[in-house]
Amino acid sequence: MQDYKDIFRNGLWAQNPGLAQLLGLCPLLAVTGSVINGLGLGLATAMVLVASNATVSLVRHLVPQEVRIPVFVLVIAAFVTVVELLMHAYLYDLYKVLGIFVPLIVTNCIIIGRAEAYASRHRLDRAVLDGLAMGLGFTAVLVVLGAMRELLGQGTLLANAQFLLGDWARDLKLTVIPDYRGFLLAILPPGAFLGLGLLVALKNYIDGRRAPRHAQVVRPEPRPVS
Repeated sequence: MQDYKDIFRNGLWAQNPGLAQLLGLCPLLAVTGSVINGLGLGLATAMVLVASNATVSLVRHLVPQEVRIPVFVLVIAAFVTVVELLMHAYLYDLYKVLGIFVPLIVTNCIIIGRAEAYASRHRLDRAVLDGLAMGLGFTAVLVVLGAMRELLGQGTLLANAQFLLGDWARDLKLTVIPDYRGFLLAILPPGAFLGLGLLVALKNYIDGRRAPRHAQVVRPEPRPVS
């Protein structure tokens, strides 16, 4: 159980792909203009992570070492295609907003990295948990960054929630700052870089405060007796 807790903690915090490993920065910075955009892409990425990790773990003893990377890419591409078709069929409005970044999940360094570094070397249960933890950690960063940018840029939260949750979610939109004219920098790419930098700095600060501080007492070396 401790191993499972460590896997989950690593994915959500210690080795968070967005804040610690700094992987998948292209979609992380490109689509986080709102909470819903970040949540939609994060969930799609998490689904692919879990499915690809599970498959790679199951076939790890059957794939020759020389062709493992091409096989992993084919597995990931297959699951990305499934997710893309599902989004096109059931979440078409969100699919249009996310655009090219849905098929580009294939090239996300997080997925191929976890397949190579973890799933290909561990049994099924741990590989699935690792994919779930890393996917949720990445999704959390997308949502938090999207919330920051949407709030500063538009003064709202959960705008266009119906794209992901259906027509009933139109009323979920929160106008936090009424009559807000917007802050253009927050919704532009420089705002994404600044927001991510602040999140990384905050994580490093929290880790530094939580790290145990061991006082080192320097004792003078005894002098030789003449």
